[in-house]
Amino acid sequence: MTPTALTALSPLDGRYADRVAALRPLLSEYGLMHRRVQVEVEWFIALSQAGFAELPPLSPSARAQLRALAAQFGEVDAQAIKEIERRTNHDVKAVEYWLRGRFAGQPELERAGAFVHFACTSEDINNASHALMLGAARSEVLLPALDAVLGALAALAQAEAATPMLARTHGQTASPTTLGKEAANVHARLALARERIAAVPLRAKMNGAVGNYNAHLAAWPDFDWEAFARRVVEERLGLVFNPLTIQIEPHDWMAELFDAVARANTIALDWCRDVWGYVALGYFRQRLVAGEIGSSTMPHKVNPIDFENAEGNFGLANALLGHLSAKLPVSRWQRDLSDSTVLRNLGVAFGHTLLAYDSLRRGMARLEVDRAALAADLDGAWEVLAEAVQTVMRRYALPDAYERLKELTRGRAVTRASLGAFVDTLVELPAAERARLKALTPAAYVGLAPALARRAAGAP
Repeated sequence: MTPTALTALSPLDGRYADRVAALRPLLSEYGLMHRRVQVEVEWFIALSQAGFAELPPLSPSARAQLRALAAQFGEVDAQAIKEIERRTNHDVKAVEYWLRGRFAGQPELERAGAFVHFACTSEDINNASHALMLGAARSEVLLPALDAVLGALAALAQAEAATPMLARTHGQTASPTTLGKEAANVHARLALARERIAAVPLRAKMNGAVGNYNAHLAAWPDFDWEAFARRVVEERLGLVFNPLTIQIEPHDWMAELFDAVARANTIALDWCRDVWGYVALGYFRQRLVAGEIGSSTMPHKVNPIDFENAEGNFGLANALLGHLSAKLPVSRWQRDLSDSTVLRNLGVAFGHTLLAYDSLRRGMARLEVDRAALAADLDGAWEVLAEAVQTVMRRYALPDAYERLKELTRGRAVTRASLGAFVDTLVELPAAERARLKALTPAAYVGLAPALARRAAGAP
């Protein structure tokens, strides 16, 4: 059967292909080949400028031509490398051979061709390539997707900062909050998680087969290879140099990044479940989409499918990110190959993450607040004011304040009238305090929630 979108094993390459397309040129095998070419080229150019008598500096035109191979790398080039790999059965060596093959008929580059991949182990190229791939995916795709959700949360927090809502702890009625404050809570958590994702340094090494510059020193024993490798990694590739490794860069920074992404995903998943519940309570309606069907048998259904899709994909993403984080920093002795096949799933983990954020953003764009439903819920929960009444009683040292309110409210229906009648019995309280308590409503009992929401949403 010829592979197509309908026969793709992963829905990321089938059903959801369009929604994760931004990651495809960055975290696919094509993306890995592209970055390998970039790293090989920069190492080669750097060697030519190191002052070795055997390798004269490349001319500006030759350097520009080499960098163009990376900048203009396309699918035809990737396919050519794949054809070479079928013969070599080695993916990095195939890139080297392809690169040297592009020198044909160009005397300056042909003479220097022996220095392509000079003193490198495959992991010198791979680890830097993976860092460049993940760095681009983070800055160009993941963080913008997260920012779109943060923007939606900030807008909801600001717009609904003062919209009272009955809170629920343990699923039971609790002291009121505001809808905006609940969105602001998530915004604050997710913004901090975003900072942690963005702050993870992208590390790389260029130190040979077991991290000791063995081959490098065999060729030029008096050259400062460590300083040279640092300059290539930091100045030419824009990464952070790791000076002490085995054959592989240990991937600790990757684990840190994957853990940070998983933490953000968990926060967003928590919000998905809450919104699902608010839709079920009627606090939110969902804007209708013409032609959309919610059930094959129940015509009335408008299901919160975007939040359910997001929840499912956040779960898948975190399962993959968790394995990447736990597995990649572990390598037998100086190198085993178990990380290689796992690293080919970076795009899968980030793909499910991107799909989840896209679904969450779509879901939030469809939400409409049902103020009547919120108000009705509050008006049916006068028992939540027991907290206010007993706290004021305690301020004025009335005996057994908590116990008296517990007797009045626990497991019993409470109305405005019954609560007001109780307050009337509190003759020890100043008359102004009794009047204030009798005027209080569940909708007005929201504390600092509006101010907290506005502040978290960035309002002055």
